[in-house]
Amino acid sequence: MPVNENRLFHKIKKQVGRAIGDFNLIEEGDRIAVAVSGGKDSYALLHILDSLRRRAPVRYELVAVNVHPGFPGYRPEPLEAHLRQHGFTCRMERTDCYQIIETRRRPGSSYCSFCARLRRGVLYTVADELGCNKVALGHHLDDFIETLLLNQFFVGTLKAMSPKLLADNGRHTVIRPLVYVEERDIAEFSYANDFPLVACACPAGGEGDRSRRRMKRLVKELSGEIPHLRGSLIGALSNVQPRHLLDRQLKVF
Repeated sequence: MPVNENRLFHKIKKQVGRAIGDFNLIEEGDRIAVAVSGGKDSYALLHILDSLRRRAPVRYELVAVNVHPGFPGYRPEPLEAHLRQHGFTCRMERTDCYQIIETRRRPGSSYCSFCARLRRGVLYTVADELGCNKVALGHHLDDFIETLLLNQFFVGTLKAMSPKLLADNGRHTVIRPLVYVEERDIAEFSYANDFPLVACACPAGGEGDRSRRRMKRLVKELSGEIPHLRGSLIGALSNVQPRHLLDRQLKVF
C-alpha cells in the first residue's frame, strides 16, 4: 500500500528535494544506508527518498538499516514487516549495545551519548558490508535548531548539525535530508499513514534527553510569540557573519 500522497506529502517532498539540491546530498551512483529506528522521522525519510528516487535525474539506491540495541522490550518486527511489505531492501542488525553500555559506561556519563556512539559505529560497519557510501539520518529542522541552542546554552559553542558531513572513518558521508522539514509536519505525515511506530525501549527512560526536551519547550513557547522563529533560526545557520563573532581562529581581527 503506497503512502498517502496528500498536500503534506508533496510539501515534505519539495523540502527534501530542496535540501538535496542546496547541499548536493545525493549524487549519481550513490548507495545509501537509511537508518530506520521505527520512529516517525526515519519512516518519513525513507518513504520520501524512495519517492524522489523514482523520478530523480540521477540513479541511487536505498537500503533500510535497523540497528537493534539489544534493549529488553525493543520489538522491531512491525518495522521489518512494513519494510518488506513496501518492497524495501533492508538489513535488521541485532547488537549487544545494551550489555556494553551496562558494563562499560563510566559513572555519571551520558547513557544516551554512549548508546548513540555505539549504534553509529554499528551503522557504519553495516554500511561497509552493504557497499553503501552514504548514511542518511532522520534529523529534522527542529533537531538542528535544538542542537544549536543546546550547544550555546550548555557547551559554549556556535555549532549545530551539518546536512552533509564526512564521517570520522573517512569512508562514509552522513546526510540529513530532512533539514528543512519541521517535526510537526513529520508527525502529521506519520499519523496520516498509520506507520507502525516502534518504541525504543530505552532503560534510561530518555533521561539524557531532558535538556533537549527543555529546548523543545522553549522553541514552542517562543514560537507562540514569534511565528517565524523556526525559519529564522534555521536561516541563521546559513547566514554566518564571522566578522561579528569572537573566535580568534577566524582571523578577522
